[in-house]
Amino acid sequence: MKVTRTKLLGVLLIEPDVFGDDRGYFLETWAHKRYAEIGVTETFVQDNVSMSRRGILRGLHLQHPWGQGKLVHVVQGEVYDVAVDVRTGSPTFGQWVGALLSGENHHQVYIPPGFAHGFCVTSEVALFSYKCTEAYHRETELGVAWNDPDLAIAWPVASPAVSAKDQAFGRLAEIPHERLPPFGGGQ
Repeated sequence: MKVTRTKLLGVLLIEPDVFGDDRGYFLETWAHKRYAEIGVTETFVQDNVSMSRRGILRGLHLQHPWGQGKLVHVVQGEVYDVAVDVRTGSPTFGQWVGALLSGENHHQVYIPPGFAHGFCVTSEVALFSYKCTEAYHRETELGVAWNDPDLAIAWPVASPAVSAKDQAFGRLAEIPHERLPPFGGGQ
């Protein structure tokens, strides 16, 4: 397994080993011991799968308190996945990283608690899978506008379809800092 540490402390791009032959392929998408060795030590409590069509953009979502770490990958199709550092006091506050995840490249992204997360679909259909370190708590959900000009995320879809809920999110600068997760230092 190849692991690339991104410019955002704790956000990892993971390329699992894929074993294939003329019958297809096999890959391990999660193994506690192996992932703990690369720094993903949290306990996952919930798995989710979403299906979306081309041009759908979901996000940017987070919870605080009850922050969710997420290990994400695409089972089928392709998405552009984004993590934004929204931890107050972080040296990379307001910065983002993006990665193309697909059912063909099998790449994963680990996003620790304290980051906003979103993705947009660049294939006809995408099955997106994510493991979460915390259950969903509607009362602690926050969001940042997908098109926040201060973030200037380079989404690969010019006019995405965005839910009414996601469309109503404001800019990161408009969220009171006490509503955002604090930077804890290392990871």
